[in-house]
Amino acid sequence: MIRTKNPLLPYFFVAPLVLLLLFVFGYPLVQIFDFSFRRIRGIDGPWVGLENYQLILNQPLFHEAVQHNVQLLIAVPIILILSLIIAVILYDRVPGWRIYRTIVFIPYILAVPIVAVVLKKFFQYDGPFNEALRVVGLDLFALDWMGSPDLALWTVLSVIIWREIVFCIVLMLARLLSLDEEMLEAAQLDGAGWWQRLWFIILPQMAGVIEFYFVVSFITMIAAVFSYIFMIGKGGPGTSTMVLELYIFNFLTRSSLPGVASAVSVMLFLVTTVLILILFWVRRGEREQELA
Repeated sequence: MIRTKNPLLPYFFVAPLVLLLLFVFGYPLVQIFDFSFRRIRGIDGPWVGLENYQLILNQPLFHEAVQHNVQLLIAVPIILILSLIIAVILYDRVPGWRIYRTIVFIPYILAVPIVAVVLKKFFQYDGPFNEALRVVGLDLFALDWMGSPDLALWTVLSVIIWREIVFCIVLMLARLLSLDEEMLEAAQLDGAGWWQRLWFIILPQMAGVIEFYFVVSFITMIAAVFSYIFMIGKGGPGTSTMVLELYIFNFLTRSSLPGVASAVSVMLFLVTTVLILILFWVRRGEREQELA
Protein backbone atom coordinates (compact mmCIF):
# COMPACT_ATOMS: atom_id res chain seq x y z
CA MET A 1 0.00 0.00 0.00
CA ILE A 2 1.36 3.44 -0.97
CA ARG A 3 1.72 5.84 1.95
CA THR A 4 2.19 9.59 1.63
CA LYS A 5 2.67 12.42 4.07
CA ASN A 6 0.79 14.84 1.84
CA PRO A 7 -2.92 14.70 2.84
CA LEU A 8 -3.93 16.52 -0.35
CA LEU A 9 -2.45 13.94 -2.72
CA PRO A 10 -5.57 11.68 -2.87
CA TYR A 11 -7.67 14.69 -3.86
CA PHE A 12 -5.40 15.36 -6.84
CA PHE A 13 -6.11 11.84 -8.12
CA VAL A 14 -9.90 12.29 -8.01
CA ALA A 15 -9.86 15.94 -9.14
CA PRO A 16 -10.18 15.18 -12.92
CA LEU A 17 -13.28 13.04 -12.35
CA VAL A 18 -14.81 15.62 -10.00
CA LEU A 19 -14.23 18.36 -12.57
CA LEU A 20 -15.81 16.23 -15.29
CA LEU A 21 -18.89 15.57 -13.15
CA LEU A 22 -19.20 19.25 -12.30
CA PHE A 23 -19.10 20.11 -15.99
CA VAL A 24 -21.56 17.40 -17.06
CA PHE A 25 -24.09 17.92 -14.25
CA GLY A 26 -23.19 21.22 -12.61
CA TYR A 27 -23.21 23.45 -15.69
CA PRO A 28 -26.69 22.38 -16.92
CA LEU A 29 -28.03 22.80 -13.38
CA VAL A 30 -26.70 26.35 -13.15
CA GLN A 31 -28.19 27.11 -16.58
CA ILE A 32 -31.60 25.80 -15.56
CA PHE A 33 -31.61 28.09 -12.52
CA ASP A 34 -30.60 30.99 -14.76
CA PHE A 35 -33.24 30.17 -17.39
CA SER A 36 -35.96 30.04 -14.71
CA PHE A 37 -35.49 33.80 -14.16
CA ARG A 38 -35.53 34.72 -17.87
CA ARG A 39 -38.05 34.90 -20.70
CA ILE A 40 -36.17 32.60 -23.05
CA ARG A 41 -36.69 32.75 -26.79
CA GLY A 42 -34.16 30.54 -28.54
CA ILE A 43 -31.03 30.32 -26.41
CA ASP A 44 -31.32 33.52 -24.33
CA GLY A 45 -33.75 36.15 -23.14
CA PRO A 46 -34.26 39.14 -20.82
CA TRP A 47 -34.23 38.82 -17.03
CA VAL A 48 -37.80 38.74 -15.67
CA GLY A 49 -37.15 37.78 -12.04
CA LEU A 50 -39.91 35.69 -10.48
CA GLU A 51 -42.34 36.20 -13.36
CA ASN A 52 -42.07 32.58 -14.55
CA TYR A 53 -42.76 31.28 -11.05
CA GLN A 54 -45.76 33.59 -10.66
CA LEU A 55 -47.12 32.41 -14.00
CA ILE A 56 -46.84 28.79 -12.91
CA LEU A 57 -48.35 29.26 -9.47
CA ASN A 58 -51.33 31.11 -10.94
CA GLN A 59 -52.08 28.47 -13.56
CA PRO A 60 -54.81 25.91 -12.66
CA LEU A 61 -53.17 23.23 -14.83
CA PHE A 62 -50.04 23.37 -12.65
CA HIS A 63 -52.09 22.78 -9.52
CA GLU A 64 -53.89 19.91 -11.24
CA ALA A 65 -50.54 18.34 -12.20
CA VAL A 66 -49.31 18.65 -8.62
CA GLN A 67 -52.52 17.05 -7.38
CA HIS A 68 -52.05 14.11 -9.73
CA ASN A 69 -48.46 13.60 -8.54
CA VAL A 70 -49.70 13.64 -4.94
CA GLN A 71 -52.34 11.05 -5.83
CA LEU A 72 -49.64 8.82 -7.30
CA LEU A 73 -47.93 8.83 -3.87
CA ILE A 74 -50.60 6.37 -2.78
CA ALA A 75 -48.47 3.79 -4.59
CA VAL A 76 -45.65 4.17 -2.04
CA PRO A 77 -47.28 2.44 0.98
CA ILE A 78 -48.96 -0.11 -1.30
CA ILE A 79 -45.62 -1.09 -2.85
CA LEU A 80 -43.89 -1.27 0.54
CA ILE A 81 -46.54 -3.50 2.14
CA LEU A 82 -46.92 -5.86 -0.82
CA SER A 83 -43.15 -6.05 -1.36
CA LEU A 84 -42.50 -6.99 2.26
CA ILE A 85 -45.10 -9.77 2.23
CA ILE A 86 -43.98 -11.17 -1.15
CA ALA A 87 -40.28 -10.99 -0.19
CA VAL A 88 -40.91 -12.89 3.06
CA ILE A 89 -42.92 -15.55 1.21
CA LEU A 90 -40.08 -16.01 -1.29
CA TYR A 91 -37.57 -16.04 1.57
CA ASP A 92 -39.48 -18.90 3.20
CA ARG A 93 -38.74 -20.95 0.06
CA VAL A 94 -42.27 -22.04 -0.72
CA PRO A 95 -42.51 -24.86 -3.30
CA GLY A 96 -41.39 -23.47 -6.67
CA TRP A 97 -39.69 -20.42 -5.11
CA ARG A 98 -36.97 -20.30 -7.76
CA ILE A 99 -39.55 -20.02 -10.54
CA TYR A 100 -41.52 -17.41 -8.59
CA ARG A 101 -38.42 -15.24 -8.10
CA THR A 102 -37.81 -15.28 -11.85
CA ILE A 103 -41.44 -14.46 -12.68
CA VAL A 104 -41.53 -11.62 -10.16
CA PHE A 105 -38.44 -9.98 -11.68
CA ILE A 106 -39.66 -10.11 -15.31
CA PRO A 107 -41.62 -6.78 -15.26
CA TYR A 108 -38.50 -4.86 -14.24
CA ILE A 109 -36.53 -6.27 -17.17
CA LEU A 110 -39.05 -4.88 -19.65
CA ALA A 111 -38.58 -1.27 -20.74
CA VAL A 112 -41.17 1.19 -19.48
CA PRO A 113 -42.43 2.11 -23.00
CA ILE A 114 -43.06 -1.58 -23.74
CA VAL A 115 -44.91 -2.07 -20.46
CA ALA A 116 -46.95 1.10 -21.01
CA VAL A 117 -48.00 0.27 -24.59
CA VAL A 118 -48.91 -3.35 -23.81
CA LEU A 119 -50.94 -2.51 -20.69
CA LYS A 120 -52.62 0.38 -22.49
CA LYS A 121 -54.00 -2.16 -24.97
CA PHE A 122 -54.75 -4.55 -22.11
CA PHE A 123 -56.99 -2.04 -20.28
CA GLN A 124 -58.85 -0.67 -23.31
CA TYR A 125 -62.63 -0.96 -23.28
CA ASP A 126 -62.51 -3.86 -25.77
CA GLY A 127 -59.20 -5.12 -24.44
CA PRO A 128 -58.34 -8.51 -22.88
CA PHE A 129 -59.04 -7.38 -19.29
CA ASN A 130 -62.64 -6.37 -19.95
CA GLU A 131 -63.20 -9.37 -22.23
CA ALA A 132 -62.08 -11.65 -19.39
CA LEU A 133 -64.51 -9.92 -17.02
CA ARG A 134 -67.35 -10.39 -19.48
CA VAL A 135 -66.54 -14.09 -19.92
CA VAL A 136 -66.87 -14.72 -16.17
CA GLY A 137 -70.09 -12.71 -15.98
CA LEU A 138 -68.67 -9.52 -14.44
CA ASP A 139 -69.89 -7.17 -17.18
CA LEU A 140 -70.63 -4.55 -14.52
CA PHE A 141 -66.89 -4.11 -13.93
CA ALA A 142 -65.96 -3.94 -17.63
CA LEU A 143 -65.27 -0.20 -17.63
CA ASP A 144 -63.44 2.18 -19.92
CA TRP A 145 -60.29 2.14 -17.80
CA MET A 146 -58.18 4.29 -20.11
CA GLY A 147 -60.89 6.48 -21.68
CA SER A 148 -62.60 7.63 -18.51
CA PRO A 149 -61.16 10.78 -16.85
CA ASP A 150 -62.19 9.38 -13.46
CA LEU A 151 -60.35 6.06 -13.95
CA ALA A 152 -57.37 6.86 -16.18
CA LEU A 153 -55.02 8.07 -13.42
CA TRP A 154 -55.82 5.07 -11.19
CA THR A 155 -55.19 2.73 -14.11
CA VAL A 156 -51.79 4.34 -14.68
CA LEU A 157 -51.15 4.00 -10.95
CA SER A 158 -51.80 0.26 -11.10
CA VAL A 159 -49.35 -0.08 -14.02
CA ILE A 160 -46.68 1.81 -12.08
CA ILE A 161 -47.20 -0.38 -9.01
CA TRP A 162 -47.00 -3.56 -11.09
CA ARG A 163 -43.59 -2.65 -12.46
CA GLU A 164 -41.98 -0.64 -9.66
CA ILE A 165 -42.82 -3.18 -6.96
CA VAL A 166 -40.18 -5.52 -8.36
CA PHE A 167 -37.25 -3.31 -7.34
CA CYS A 168 -38.56 -3.09 -3.78
CA ILE A 169 -39.03 -6.87 -3.59
CA VAL A 170 -35.42 -7.43 -4.72
CA LEU A 171 -34.12 -4.95 -2.13
CA MET A 172 -36.07 -6.54 0.69
CA LEU A 173 -35.20 -10.07 -0.37
CA ALA A 174 -31.51 -9.15 -0.43
CA ARG A 175 -31.81 -7.80 3.13
CA LEU A 176 -33.68 -10.92 4.26
CA LEU A 177 -30.96 -13.19 2.89
CA SER A 178 -28.45 -11.41 5.14
CA LEU A 179 -30.46 -12.07 8.33
CA ASP A 180 -29.46 -14.63 10.91
CA GLU A 181 -31.70 -17.64 10.20
CA GLU A 182 -31.03 -19.08 13.67
CA MET A 183 -32.93 -16.19 15.25
CA LEU A 184 -35.98 -16.88 13.10
CA GLU A 185 -35.76 -20.61 13.74
CA ALA A 186 -35.52 -20.01 17.50
CA ALA A 187 -38.61 -17.80 17.39
CA GLN A 188 -40.48 -20.49 15.45
CA LEU A 189 -39.49 -23.14 18.00
CA ASP A 190 -40.76 -20.84 20.77
CA GLY A 191 -44.16 -20.84 19.10
CA ALA A 192 -44.06 -17.56 17.20
CA GLY A 193 -46.38 -17.60 14.20
CA TRP A 194 -45.67 -16.27 10.72
CA TRP A 195 -47.15 -12.84 11.39
CA GLN A 196 -45.42 -12.59 14.77
CA ARG A 197 -42.03 -13.34 13.22
CA LEU A 198 -42.76 -10.79 10.51
CA TRP A 199 -43.82 -8.05 12.92
CA PHE A 200 -41.38 -8.49 15.81
CA ILE A 201 -38.24 -9.87 14.12
CA ILE A 202 -38.19 -9.24 10.38
CA LEU A 203 -39.79 -5.78 10.23
CA PRO A 204 -37.32 -4.10 12.66
CA GLN A 205 -34.44 -5.53 10.60
CA MET A 206 -35.92 -4.04 7.42
CA ALA A 207 -36.10 -0.45 8.73
CA GLY A 208 -33.10 0.76 6.71
CA VAL A 209 -34.36 -0.72 3.44
CA ILE A 210 -37.86 0.64 4.02
CA GLU A 211 -36.56 4.15 4.71
CA PHE A 212 -34.34 4.06 1.63
CA TYR A 213 -37.05 2.82 -0.71
CA PHE A 214 -39.63 5.20 0.77
CA VAL A 215 -37.52 8.19 -0.30
CA VAL A 216 -36.61 6.64 -3.68
CA SER A 217 -40.23 5.78 -4.51
CA PHE A 218 -41.41 9.18 -3.26
CA ILE A 219 -39.02 10.86 -5.70
CA THR A 220 -40.12 8.44 -8.45
CA MET A 221 -43.79 9.36 -8.07
CA ILE A 222 -42.97 13.06 -8.12
CA ALA A 223 -40.29 13.27 -10.78
CA ALA A 224 -39.89 9.98 -12.66
CA VAL A 225 -43.23 8.85 -14.11
CA PHE A 226 -43.05 10.72 -17.42
CA SER A 227 -42.47 7.61 -19.52
CA TYR A 228 -45.59 5.92 -18.12
CA ILE A 229 -47.79 8.97 -18.57
CA PHE A 230 -46.52 9.90 -22.03
CA MET A 231 -46.73 6.41 -23.51
CA ILE A 232 -50.12 5.54 -22.02
CA GLY A 233 -52.13 8.69 -22.58
CA LYS A 234 -49.96 11.81 -23.01
CA GLY A 235 -51.82 13.39 -20.09
CA GLY A 236 -55.28 12.44 -21.33
CA PRO A 237 -58.10 11.96 -21.63
CA GLY A 238 -58.20 15.73 -21.33
CA THR A 239 -55.81 16.58 -18.51
CA SER A 240 -56.83 13.72 -16.23
CA THR A 241 -53.31 12.23 -16.13
CA MET A 242 -51.28 15.44 -16.41
CA VAL A 243 -48.20 15.34 -14.15
CA LEU A 244 -45.38 17.81 -13.53
CA GLU A 245 -42.92 16.16 -15.91
CA LEU A 246 -45.39 16.26 -18.79
CA TYR A 247 -46.25 19.83 -17.81
CA ILE A 248 -42.56 20.72 -18.22
CA PHE A 249 -42.35 18.82 -21.51
CA ASN A 250 -45.34 20.68 -22.97
CA PHE A 251 -43.96 24.10 -22.06
CA LEU A 252 -40.60 23.17 -23.54
CA THR A 253 -41.81 21.65 -26.82
CA ARG A 254 -45.33 22.87 -27.57
CA SER A 255 -45.29 26.36 -26.02
CA SER A 256 -41.57 26.95 -26.64
CA LEU A 257 -41.13 28.57 -23.23
CA PRO A 258 -37.92 27.08 -21.76
CA GLY A 259 -37.95 29.65 -18.95
CA VAL A 260 -41.26 28.41 -17.59
CA ALA A 261 -40.19 24.80 -18.02
CA SER A 262 -36.96 25.56 -16.16
CA ALA A 263 -38.87 27.14 -13.29
CA VAL A 264 -40.92 23.97 -12.76
CA SER A 265 -37.73 21.90 -13.08
CA VAL A 266 -36.10 23.97 -10.34
CA MET A 267 -39.07 23.33 -8.08
CA LEU A 268 -38.82 19.58 -8.68
CA PHE A 269 -35.08 19.66 -8.09
CA LEU A 270 -35.48 21.44 -4.75
CA VAL A 271 -38.17 19.02 -3.57
CA THR A 272 -36.09 15.95 -4.44
CA THR A 273 -32.99 17.49 -2.84
CA VAL A 274 -34.88 18.04 0.41
CA LEU A 275 -36.07 14.43 0.39
CA ILE A 276 -32.53 13.14 -0.14
CA LEU A 277 -31.20 15.32 2.70
CA ILE A 278 -33.93 14.01 4.98
CA LEU A 279 -32.88 10.44 4.17
CA PHE A 280 -29.24 11.21 4.97
CA TRP A 281 -30.27 12.92 8.22
CA VAL A 282 -32.39 9.96 9.34
CA ARG A 283 -29.70 7.42 8.47
CA ARG A 284 -27.04 9.46 10.24
CA GLY A 285 -29.17 9.60 13.39
CA GLU A 286 -29.64 5.82 13.30
CA ARG A 287 -25.90 5.18 12.87
CA GLU A 288 -25.14 7.42 15.84
CA GLN A 289 -27.64 5.49 17.97
CA GLU A 290 -26.08 2.18 16.93
CA LEU A 291 -22.60 3.41 17.87
CA ALA A 292 -23.76 4.91 21.17
